[in-house]
Amino acid sequence: MKILVCGSIAYDNIMVFRGRFKEHILPEKIHILNVAFLVPDLRREYGGCAGNIAYNLKLLGGDPLIMATVGEDAAPYLERLDALGLSRAHVRVIPGSLTAQAFITTDLDDNQITAFHPGAMTQSHVNRIDGALGAGLAIVAPDGREGMVAHVNELAAARIPFMFDPGQQLPTFSGDDLLPIIDAASYVAVNDYEGQVLADKTGRPIEELARRVDALVVTKGAAGSIIYAKGQGHEIPSVKPTEVVDPTGCGDAYRAGLLYGIAAGFDWPTTGRLASLMGSIKIAARGGQNHRASRAEIGALYRRHFGAAIF
Repeated sequence: MKILVCGSIAYDNIMVFRGRFKEHILPEKIHILNVAFLVPDLRREYGGCAGNIAYNLKLLGGDPLIMATVGEDAAPYLERLDALGLSRAHVRVIPGSLTAQAFITTDLDDNQITAFHPGAMTQSHVNRIDGALGAGLAIVAPDGREGMVAHVNELAAARIPFMFDPGQQLPTFSGDDLLPIIDAASYVAVNDYEGQVLADKTGRPIEELARRVDALVVTKGAAGSIIYAKGQGHEIPSVKPTEVVDPTGCGDAYRAGLLYGIAAGFDWPTTGRLASLMGSIKIAARGGQNHRASRAEIGALYRRHFGAAIF
């Protein structure tokens, strides 16, 4: 089954300051803040929700179709998609723009200062969805707000079941915006903080919102996750990683597991466990797309952790 992945493609520029921000930021001078940090360590990672989700679906043997907008600097990323065998038929280059990118500076205490430039992501609405894409399932992941709303409406009109994952764009939606989107969606995925925001904005508890969709998923980091479906709450355990290196992209890896399980017709406990495993595999590598587990290796890890075959 083709899975349409609507969301951002971005570069993550990660810099390491070999000091501590607190030693250079004077609280009494915060109103005239003017500081500079020497960052001898710099790396550029391939990221963005759509790129990360599609990458993980490919590892699982899925058939992802990315829909995103990028800038004129996207050539290295597009070449990477080609090398990975990921279609870029619906990745559109926006002239005169840059690809979305985050600039993240981390100090020795793991504090972070981040700046995000949305760039071409703000034009995501220029991509259109219809039944001719041949997708049997989709996800609307964080992207330009206008594009997210348009893609929700287009998926609903094409009767393609989809997952709504508001992520970092959740603050841009009101409760009145969110309820119709939830009603149009088949699935909703949020972390525990976003789940509380979703409940506060809509004025409805998570359990009530879950009754409006086939399933509502709330991730809780190392505490696992819970999938509300058909009046049941399926508690999904976390999978202990081989090591904790970088959480960047873990939520995207988890969502790829969800989408694969839904497309394969797995039950919710199996789908959730696969999603949990994908997040665990990712956290042991830096960046959102540097883990290399094969489908066979993923299957072996699932059997080791849960005592059952999945593939």
